[in-house]
Amino acid sequence: MSYPNFRPQGFAIPEVVKNILIINVLMYFATTVMESRGVDLTDALGLHYFLSEKFKVWQFITYMFMHGSFMHILFNMFAVFMFGAAIESVWGPKKFLTYYILTGLGAAVAHYAIVYYQMQPAMAFINDYIDAPSIEKLQSLISSDAFKNFSSQEMLEHYNSFSATFNEMANSDPAGAMKYSVDFVKEFKADIYNAPVVVGASGAVFGLLLAYGMTYPNSIIYIYFAIPLKAKYFVILYGLIELFSGVANVPGDNVAHFAHLGGLVTGLIIIQFWKNNNRRRQKDYFN
Repeated sequence: MSYPNFRPQGFAIPEVVKNILIINVLMYFATTVMESRGVDLTDALGLHYFLSEKFKVWQFITYMFMHGSFMHILFNMFAVFMFGAAIESVWGPKKFLTYYILTGLGAAVAHYAIVYYQMQPAMAFINDYIDAPSIEKLQSLISSDAFKNFSSQEMLEHYNSFSATFNEMANSDPAGAMKYSVDFVKEFKADIYNAPVVVGASGAVFGLLLAYGMTYPNSIIYIYFAIPLKAKYFVILYGLIELFSGVANVPGDNVAHFAHLGGLVTGLIIIQFWKNNNRRRQKDYFN
């Protein structure tokens, strides 16, 4: 099977790609403006963990149109323009939009599936303490990696005041001190659930990257605008980098690597489903 090499036709931007670019840019500026007025749109429209009190179903869609920085939106929108325009011109607007949204959803599900897995040891520790609190368990919890790795800066600062009050109460009112500690640990649990917030079109962008690599495998992509690489190898390389980065889990790395992989894998599943469906239709047509 031969594949064409994509060549942009003038400066026309396909309809869906154009609207995706416009919505993302508008939401970025709205986020910046509203933040200066004390309104956090990222907290409202970014995707929270599904057990968070801040989670809303619509965030599975709205998170794709939110970005955390100028460079974040710049690179994502450049990729949407670069790869999306080529794919929409072949697939058409309806199929393209369906694919874009589904890969974004797949990215979100993959990311929070990994977050759920990572949280389980800490949650087991916390729930055990809430069910049966003790001084020994509290000391173990505070010194554990779960407390160090999952605490926000605000929570760490709150612990200092909690510790002072708890130590005072422990001598005069032991039962009250334990109840106070349970309330603190419940607050810590809620803080963990509320902390992860995913924003950005990166998951859908990785889906577009896969689609481009499968549709135009021999087209040349210039890494850093200098190093030429065929699209099919570029996709494989990027996928391996994201897998390595996700497994390495470097402290301080706020990039949702498994969301990127989720976009790639979801895109692969969708494209294979469409191909198999087309084969069945052709087979039924000729039989």
